[in-house]
Amino acid sequence: MPIAFAAFFVLLHQKLIVMSQSNIITGQYVQINQSPASIGERIFGRLIDLLVLFCYVGSMSYLMNRYHPDFMGEWITVFVIILPFVLYTFLCESFNHGQTIGKKVMHTRVVNVDGTVPTMGASMIRWLMLLVDLWMTSGLGVLFIIFSKNNQRLGDLAAGTMVIKLDDYKKMTVSLDEFNYVSRNYKPVYPQAQQLTQQQIAVIEQLLHGSSSYDEKKIRNLSLKIQQLLDIEPQEDSDIKFLVTLLHDSYYYSIEIL
Repeated sequence: MPIAFAAFFVLLHQKLIVMSQSNIITGQYVQINQSPASIGERIFGRLIDLLVLFCYVGSMSYLMNRYHPDFMGEWITVFVIILPFVLYTFLCESFNHGQTIGKKVMHTRVVNVDGTVPTMGASMIRWLMLLVDLWMTSGLGVLFIIFSKNNQRLGDLAAGTMVIKLDDYKKMTVSLDEFNYVSRNYKPVYPQAQQLTQQQIAVIEQLLHGSSSYDEKKIRNLSLKIQQLLDIEPQEDSDIKFLVTLLHDSYYYSIEIL
């Protein structure tokens, strides 16, 4: 028995220190790696969510008791207190891009195992399986997170999802988009990309891919300068997507010229 406990804690220690990786093969046969959130990050995220929920229930109960003393047992209790408490995880992950408040604080997010955004159905399965992972089995989901390859609890395995680091997700999203220009049906968005010099292209590449994180201020400044220089009205909703699209278009025109 002592040996079994020792082995368990060794495996747990390794899980907390060494991040496993999930490999994704894109349609263009490019491999992208993403790191699952650790057991520690997921537990702290859950604790933050529970703290938020208890603060909400406590504050709402206080207000209801003060202004409507007979609220207990009435239908308003269900809609104001009980339903938000029960549906919190499902609603947050469905309408907040896979993030609860706890996940946002811990910089993690729920995604499908292929890196795409989970559907509402997948979020529903994860939410329903919380009953098994957390409440009905006294935390059985924690063991699955520790010993599964991608740190997935039962709800993740059933829904085909996983929880990953947000920074890795942002980097992976751009990386997945990075190779779309090589597809046969790719259509350039900005003809002005032909005017970019090799030095300007190199500056964009360095800013987008030169480090593991993004300097949003520099990206914003570069995006504005290029828009003014080439007289472009961006069609994307972010500066990163605009620069990536412009880079793809420049690659496309370079290939066409060759």
